[in-house]
Amino acid sequence: MDNLSFDETLEQVERFVQSGRPHFQMSINVDKLLKVRSDPQLRQVVEQCDLISVDGQPVVWASRLLRQPVRARVTGVDLMEALVARSARQGWRVYFLGARADVVARVTDRYRRRYPELQIAGSRDGYWAAAEEASVVDSIRRASPHILFVAMSSPKKEYFMQRYVQRLNVPFVMGVGGTFDIIAGVTRRAPRWVQALGFEWLWRFAQEPRRMWKRYFVDDMRFLKVVAQEFMKSRRTT
Repeated sequence: MDNLSFDETLEQVERFVQSGRPHFQMSINVDKLLKVRSDPQLRQVVEQCDLISVDGQPVVWASRLLRQPVRARVTGVDLMEALVARSARQGWRVYFLGARADVVARVTDRYRRRYPELQIAGSRDGYWAAAEEASVVDSIRRASPHILFVAMSSPKKEYFMQRYVQRLNVPFVMGVGGTFDIIAGVTRRAPRWVQALGFEWLWRFAQEPRRMWKRYFVDDMRFLKVVAQEFMKSRRTT
């Protein structure tokens, strides 16, 4: 993981854009960290990634417990909002890929109204047949954006970015997961005070308890075991 502050992350993205060479970013939370430990293909994506941000408060807490503190939690929605604003100022072209057609349409409409000067190179939903994938990639390449935001589920978006980052030839490709739903107003983000306490995950669970129960209270409980093992290892070596 890249131990950067939020501002340093923005500066790194700006360097990527200015270079003109293709780069891609991914965010790490508990769910993805556990998958990386058991999925060799996803681990390969991580090893090839150009920028890895921490977007999971439990990962931040664990880093402090293990005395390797992460300097900042860089959430996908905050980074995307900041990059869209910067793109409007700098004249960078952006492309929105993913989510349902109505959601991505709402995202582009909201950003057009908020930033009239923003150059939107294109957009499309995240649903296509396997036979269409090559044409989707080629249409993005022809649009020639500086930044591509990919709002698909994990690890589908990570595999997509790794597979096509060179062919897309986009200076910065960013996986944003469910961020389009938040921007479009489909999902409500936690209030600032909940974010400050680090309980945004609990807010999300409260909104979708049936869907998030297994992930947060069954699958992610394995993370506590992993952290405990690493903590005991660090105690033995000190």
